[in-house]
Amino acid sequence: MKWRVTILCENSVGPLSGTLGEHGFSALIEPETGSPLLFDTGQGATLLHNAARMNRDLALVGELVISHGHYDHTGGLLPFLSAYGPRKIHGHPLMFTPRFRVRDTGESTPIGITATRGELEAVGASFDLSADFREIAPAVYLTGEVPRSSGFETGDRGLYRDGAGQLPDSTPDDQSLVLESSKGLILLLGCCHAGLVNTIEHITTQLGRRDIYGIIGGTHLGFCDQRQLDSTIVTLRTMGIRKIVAGHCTGFTAAARLLREFPKEFHYAQVGYTLEV
Repeated sequence: MKWRVTILCENSVGPLSGTLGEHGFSALIEPETGSPLLFDTGQGATLLHNAARMNRDLALVGELVISHGHYDHTGGLLPFLSAYGPRKIHGHPLMFTPRFRVRDTGESTPIGITATRGELEAVGASFDLSADFREIAPAVYLTGEVPRSSGFETGDRGLYRDGAGQLPDSTPDDQSLVLESSKGLILLLGCCHAGLVNTIEHITTQLGRRDIYGIIGGTHLGFCDQRQLDSTIVTLRTMGIRKIVAGHCTGFTAAARLLREFPKEFHYAQVGYTLEV
């Protein structure tokens, strides 16, 4: 199977004039045959604009996938459905869980999905929610809930399910998408809250193969300690991955380290970046 993956929403933009950046992520996945798939939707301010600027017709999108229920990955759902009508949306049953970032000062900020399930269904959303690893289209897999088995991927301790900071949130709905191509597997990550190594090991266990050609999206390494970053780099080096396209939650420091360690493989995930395999 051949694919074209185009980043529609991200913090930074590439050389194409007229595109806009926002904190968030969305990628359009176009197969050689069949309907395109939209993975995440950004915050909602740039999705439709950037797609039009890049001559990508979102009306052709058959289904959508939501990696997890944070505002910067789900905010474009309502604008998309309002513009293009009913669609099936794949995700995790906990994607509508209330989410907050609580700082050491006690300041609390809601970061969950901004539209209710009822509001989205009213404009045509049909939800397929599961925590299981599954094939959702030919050569397209959704990881489901990723086991947290590595000892060094501890997650972001600033996330909670309540504004008072009493109920820690491990973001169990975190999912990634996998494409099978002739060059190997392509991994699409939202923020990868489960940890990049945990996610890779889960995928290789489920599919029985380790030939990962490329990784695109957030790695959440901007919120981890040095041990996690070092261990993640060791894993990436042993796998011989050809493309590492790191999104916003990778953070500047971790992105600079990845660029130094993988000068040929590393790319910034910018609006307009396209991978054809």
